[in-house]
Amino acid sequence: MTSLKYLNHYPDHVKAQVQQLIDQDKLGAFLSKKYPSRHQYQSNRALYDYAIELKNSYMRKSSPISKVQYSDKVSAVNALGTHSRISRVQGGKLKAKKEILIDSCFKQMPEEFLRMIVVHELAHIKEMDHNKAFYQLCEYMEPNYHQYEFDLRLYLTLSDSL
Repeated sequence: MTSLKYLNHYPDHVKAQVQQLIDQDKLGAFLSKKYPSRHQYQSNRALYDYAIELKNSYMRKSSPISKVQYSDKVSAVNALGTHSRISRVQGGKLKAKKEILIDSCFKQMPEEFLRMIVVHELAHIKEMDHNKAFYQLCEYMEPNYHQYEFDLRLYLTLSDSL
């Protein structure tokens, strides 16, 4: 039996269906059929451009982002992406920088999963907590947000079982 740690908060019948797909060795085929190819945003610059394009399309009035990049250190904090706000005093002014780090495992994943995690971290620019407004913003930027999040959890579950 595979550990379903990424699906802990889902109902038992959902976890049973996932376990059945794993036991029958069909989860990989299911995900490969649904998400056949990985994205082309392999460099930090391409990732930054991708995130800024999303931000400018849906959150034009939000404050600027100074850095978006892949990082091997993100998974060390048990996260897939992180956002940070760094404030510094320069002269008589307070300067704030916003940064997003995405786990480098996303380089190998389908674009839908990358989009989901970038949307998630962008939403934290406006909403710090995982509340109703946060998830509404995620759904506004990506209508399939919840499906992609669930499928990413399946992908991570599959990766752990290999």
